[in-house]
Amino acid sequence: MNQLNNKLIWKRLLDIVLGSLALVILSPIMWVLIILIRLNMGGEVFFKQIRPGLKGEPFLMWKFRTMTHDRDLEGKLLPDMERITRLGRILRSTSLDELPEIYNVLKGEMSLVGPRPLLMQYLPRYSPEQRKRHDLKPGITGWAQINGRNAISWEEKFTLDVWYVNNVSFGLDIRILALTIKKIIYQEGITQSETITMEEFMGTQ
Repeated sequence: MNQLNNKLIWKRLLDIVLGSLALVILSPIMWVLIILIRLNMGGEVFFKQIRPGLKGEPFLMWKFRTMTHDRDLEGKLLPDMERITRLGRILRSTSLDELPEIYNVLKGEMSLVGPRPLLMQYLPRYSPEQRKRHDLKPGITGWAQINGRNAISWEEKFTLDVWYVNNVSFGLDIRILALTIKKIIYQEGITQSETITMEEFMGTQ
């Protein structure tokens, strides 16, 4: 337990130091994106949604908006493929839509590295093993994101998430952050389908 607590202490320090540095460096880019999103889509710039955090506790996650609010004649939102804008595709493929989550990191609701925060309705659908992904704070990037992202199944993602939880270390976090930057710069493993939301997780059969 003491070893885990020590890991969590340095992990929080890493979040504060690198998160603050990232906020300072990336603030000009974020302001440009705010203007572009407002001009491109109008209305709200940010997408805000309740997501499960540590131990499944809910928190309000912030992202840049990538879709319109277009609806059909019955008032239902159109499919993601029809609502995502060209700018939105760019934001998602480069992960720039995730930048506002730095705010969640500095608040202590998220970590720079950890299992991605998914949807609240998924909580009762996890197996006991899959539920371990919530034993750490969710992250902006993670082991699953650099090992397949949306190109792998939900089950594969959760296996990678739980592996990370069981093997968390300072060196591993630095490695994940470095590989994340590399993949974003070189657009490694990014496909058209990855800019669209994955199908809903209904539980492992």
